[in-house]
Amino acid sequence: MDIPGNPLLNDAESTDFAQIRPEHVTPALDRLLADAEAALEQAVGPDVPPDWHALSAVLDVAVERLHAAWGHVSHLQSVVDTPELRAAHTENLPRIIEFSTRLGADARLYAKYKAVKAAQHDQLDPARRKALDDALRAFVLGGAELQGAARERYAAIQERAGELSQRFGEHVLDATDAWHLDVPESQLDGVPDDVKQAAREAAAAAGVQGCRLTLKIPCYLPVMTHARHRPLREALYRAFMTRASEFGQPAHDNSALMPELLALRHEEAALLGYATYGEAALVTKMARSPAEVMGFVRDLARRARPFAEQELAELRAFARAALGLAELEPWDRAYAGEQLRQARYAFSSEEVRQYFTEPTVLKGLFALIERLFEVEIRETAAPVWHGSVRYHTLSRRGQVIAGFYLDLHARAGKQQGAWMNESRSRWKRPEGRLQLPVAHLVCNFAPPVGGKPALLSHEDVVTLFHEFGHGLHHMLTQVDELSVAGISGVEHDAVELPSQFMENFCWEWDVLQQLTAHVDTGAPLPRALYERMLAARHFQSGLQLLRQCEYGLFDMRLHSEPAAAGAVQQVADEVNAEVQPLRSPSWVRYAHSFTHLFDGGYAAGYYGYAWAELLSSDAYAAFEEAGVFDPATGSAFREHILEVGGSRPALESFRAFRGRDPQIDAMLRHRGLVEAAAAI
Repeated sequence: MDIPGNPLLNDAESTDFAQIRPEHVTPALDRLLADAEAALEQAVGPDVPPDWHALSAVLDVAVERLHAAWGHVSHLQSVVDTPELRAAHTENLPRIIEFSTRLGADARLYAKYKAVKAAQHDQLDPARRKALDDALRAFVLGGAELQGAARERYAAIQERAGELSQRFGEHVLDATDAWHLDVPESQLDGVPDDVKQAAREAAAAAGVQGCRLTLKIPCYLPVMTHARHRPLREALYRAFMTRASEFGQPAHDNSALMPELLALRHEEAALLGYATYGEAALVTKMARSPAEVMGFVRDLARRARPFAEQELAELRAFARAALGLAELEPWDRAYAGEQLRQARYAFSSEEVRQYFTEPTVLKGLFALIERLFEVEIRETAAPVWHGSVRYHTLSRRGQVIAGFYLDLHARAGKQQGAWMNESRSRWKRPEGRLQLPVAHLVCNFAPPVGGKPALLSHEDVVTLFHEFGHGLHHMLTQVDELSVAGISGVEHDAVELPSQFMENFCWEWDVLQQLTAHVDTGAPLPRALYERMLAARHFQSGLQLLRQCEYGLFDMRLHSEPAAAGAVQQVADEVNAEVQPLRSPSWVRYAHSFTHLFDGGYAAGYYGYAWAELLSSDAYAAFEEAGVFDPATGSAFREHILEVGGSRPALESFRAFRGRDPQIDAMLRHRGLVEAAAAI
């Protein structure tokens, strides 16, 4: 039933994001938490039999409504943060955590689900069997088998950890937003014109002369890559790599939050009977142990190291000879790398960027998705949270099957990075209505300036395709069971398969012809420039993979060594020394802004990017073998990977698509590490 006045209590198919205000949050959650509490008590009572459908009709409806409303609040806080919205989020977060923790550990509900398994497991369809098995496992991991003081301590850990994670993310956002540097335009020699114009406009808006620089990615990366003024690069690098640390404002310092959060995670794991948090976290993943993960990451690092050492030697030699840099400092690497790329391959990233106008990229991306997966994408009017956001529907055979919001531009109050979030998930509701999935696709690209369309770097285009892969996984599912539809129920180290798979299309000539139109002439990307891009595809690939390995090993060490909780920086330094051929400065504090680990759900899971890349590369190799646009291969990927979601183990889905277990060959080839692999 629609309830007027509070959009968070509206049961309509679409959410009126434009009308949601901070003052709506607490009253809505008062109502929804009370409804969910009543539903829980009814579900565990004698009037609800141990029957999957009966339980869902009572409990899932109320809990899903609560989670959807809270998801809207959390989403808005990440994309249009205000002091009032943050206060409402902070006020209600403990209530959500308390209820969710109690629900996941309710012994009465756990007993009823066990009774459902005993009575119905073999009668349920495969998706519901998987959902039931996942639910029972979640009860165990949620502390349902704990008693007395252990049970109380587990709940307290969840509340405190949730508070710390929220504060960690807020500190990173606030530290990023708070920093700026006003400089004369003469210091921006080499920086792209649109970036300089945006910096001039920012300075003018602040009432100061010259140009205002920030640590937001659309400003930071172009300056680090193109600015000839070395002291400027150093200033930005130091500020960026020490965000939310002891080197900045004390109010934004995450130094004390990390050890406490890590200690809480290890304590939680111990209560559940695991030696470390890493062991507990891997129960729901493909990898079986922290040792297996670290072995996998170290093997990749070993394969990449010869290439990385050669790349670093070449970069140092070039910096000395061509740029006059006797010592290659960390703030020189992006700039020197871009100069070397231009010298070696006769093009610059800025030259390529002129061809990737945002409207053309989106048009080409949509055309590719429509061709590969037999769907249609149409922009549709809908209330949004910011004027630059657009809503689209996705249809198949004339029927709308999903929707998605596109929020592509960086701005104040918006968290950095790129992500896909579920606004709604596909679900055949107990009353018979099919709830369609809706996705949020969020990036942080530079907005349009000077009356011209926004320009994307090729890296931006890859990011957009990546997030759309997540979106397709969420939107194309044909699973009707809420907890295993789309990306739900997918092992976390396999969830990047569709996203990384989509990245490969950004290197295909026929695809790039549809993605490009020069900002001034409208001409598509020239073949000669494409060939130079392709030749440069693996430029510094070894160094890039080593950075990924460094982060993955750092993450797993933190979460599989309890003593690491009190030595975060020491572990970061040790991993850096083990993996990298060039040590980072002692003052680098990347862990302090590592939101993936401390506020992003990737704790003991960052290795999953590389793990899933093995799967995605091998999956894309099927398209290379059959033809990139082969309809049968596209249909098979949709049917065996995207449509089944989390309704079966990821390895089974991969085998169904590929006809065999995954192999590493394609990943090494796509990374340009074949020669290195052959030599080892």
